[in-house]
Amino acid sequence: MTIAANNPELRSWVEVPANSDFPIQNLPFGIIRPTGKTARVGVAIGHYVLDLYVLASHGLLRELGFPKACYGSRHLNALMQAAGKSGMRALRQRISDLLNADNDELRGAELVRNEALIPSEHVDLLMPVRVRDYTDFYASEQHAYNVGCMFRDPDNALMPNWKHLPVGYHGRASSIVVSGVPLHRPKGQRKPPDADAPVFGPSTRLDFELEMGFVTFAGKPLGESISVAEADDYIFGLMLFNDWSARDIQAWEYVPLGPFLGKNFGSSVSPWVVTLDALEPFIVPGPEQEPEVLDYLRQDSNGHYDVALEAWIETPAGVETRVTESNLKHLYWSMRQQLAHHTVNGCNINVADMLASGTISGSEPHEYGSMLELSWAGSKPVALKDGSERKFIEDGDTVILRGHAEKAGVRVGFGEVRCQIQPAL
Repeated sequence: MTIAANNPELRSWVEVPANSDFPIQNLPFGIIRPTGKTARVGVAIGHYVLDLYVLASHGLLRELGFPKACYGSRHLNALMQAAGKSGMRALRQRISDLLNADNDELRGAELVRNEALIPSEHVDLLMPVRVRDYTDFYASEQHAYNVGCMFRDPDNALMPNWKHLPVGYHGRASSIVVSGVPLHRPKGQRKPPDADAPVFGPSTRLDFELEMGFVTFAGKPLGESISVAEADDYIFGLMLFNDWSARDIQAWEYVPLGPFLGKNFGSSVSPWVVTLDALEPFIVPGPEQEPEVLDYLRQDSNGHYDVALEAWIETPAGVETRVTESNLKHLYWSMRQQLAHHTVNGCNINVADMLASGTISGSEPHEYGSMLELSWAGSKPVALKDGSERKFIEDGDTVILRGHAEKAGVRVGFGEVRCQIQPAL
């Protein structure tokens, strides 16, 4: 489908700096709190945010038919529920029209324009969705292979089921936080290699995971499935996702039921939801899947997205070092396949459910998506620009994830998700 709001020739009357993540071809949705006001729905454009509650209050979104209260909500859930996929697409197109350089409807209404268009430094960016359920996948072959090599052997790195289905587990929604919210180092049981019994205390192997999460619309009734071909109709958009991991706690606890305390203490997400529609120009073929997957997982070859991803470590002194460069296209299992597998047994999904990709690693060492891989379980320390080294994340460190897609002179970005690790309580 060709979406009018994605036209690479579009220009906005709002100044958009070169290399901005937020040109008129993006228009991601989030929840903003302007200085002195309550939370409401906003859209990013250049160095500004557009207050949709103000637009709705002045009748500029009247023809879309959504209750004005949806634009003044604390989360996007209400608007997503009211609008659905077609409604959110129409809303994004209407905003594109209002911001188009050839349209004076908003630009010429000075009082409304000045109230609705706010410099980004004058708003707080809040958690965009209220996540009810969260599922984490393990969809990058290189990441799964690397972990298998560390803890098993290269000949048996992938478990027998890995290339037959998207492996996943249900995580904890309550501890997903938006960019800027710090997390404390988790505590739990861990068993050092030379110890006869477990010990209790703060994790000594705290790690980030470079992931992408996607947010859903309401799905089908309980008992029905969403096919790969239908998946796009149920996916609203994507967010950068850092699934923090306490590797030492995880290693001791995960047999036989999988991650628990090593994962549920926190995950960090970016504040802007980039719509699936905005990413349509960046669709690329995925990897050849061998052996052939079962019928319900078969998809068109163009099921992946070319989105460059980066992870940075900022020391307590403020020195940033890029430690990895990866890409969303490295996933073996696409988002569509993940959603199809998630629902094939009749599991129902809800508005603003979060499904995350799992760590995204490329084939080269500088493309690995976690410290576990970058330092190879701590055996190869990673050098930082200030002369220090990291095997895992230390107290006071801030991990920053960034991502963008670029083609034909158009850059569609996600901004960033940053989180500082504070000492255990």
